[in-house]
Amino acid sequence: MATVDRAQGTGVRPAQTWRTRDIVVTALIGIVFGVVFVAWNQVYAYFGFLQPPVLQDWAYGVWLIPAVLAPLIIRKPGAALFAEMLAASVSALLGSQWGFDTLLSGFMQGVAAEAVFAAVRYRSWSFVVLAAAALASAAAAWLHDWFIYYAGFAVDVQIVRLVIMGVSAVIFVALGSRALERSLRRAGVLEGYPV
Repeated sequence: MATVDRAQGTGVRPAQTWRTRDIVVTALIGIVFGVVFVAWNQVYAYFGFLQPPVLQDWAYGVWLIPAVLAPLIIRKPGAALFAEMLAASVSALLGSQWGFDTLLSGFMQGVAAEAVFAAVRYRSWSFVVLAAAALASAAAAWLHDWFIYYAGFAVDVQIVRLVIMGVSAVIFVALGSRALERSLRRAGVLEGYPV
């Protein structure tokens, strides 16, 4: 079992081999958030009255949570992509208004977060690293959406979108994932996982 310095959020990299438990926990995160996404899609749609419409992106961060929460708990390569893709798949199968494009978006979000965790070799779990992964995931989603949904919008509006999505990512994803992880740990669900 890997040890981790609690004060710094760094330590020895955990074994890279996935255990059955790791697969189940990551899958549960993906499935639960896939269902959450379906409900959150309605929240996002409700705020479509905001002008310009991109202001509704304050809510975007919720869709990025699995890409940070799963690796924070599992601490294995591939956890961000696996959890985000499973969540996107469940959301698409349950009737997301974006259909199977949800899978492309989920893939980009998961890969971007994965790149940040890989850059620190899955050794650092500080808030700065979580925020960087959240921002990378948001930036990937922003690029995806720019070309597919917002191609006709001016660059200044696109920049406003990026800033709003970035703030949403730090609040919902980095802070939210840390809070969820701590709550699960207090409940005893994460016994055997590094702190």
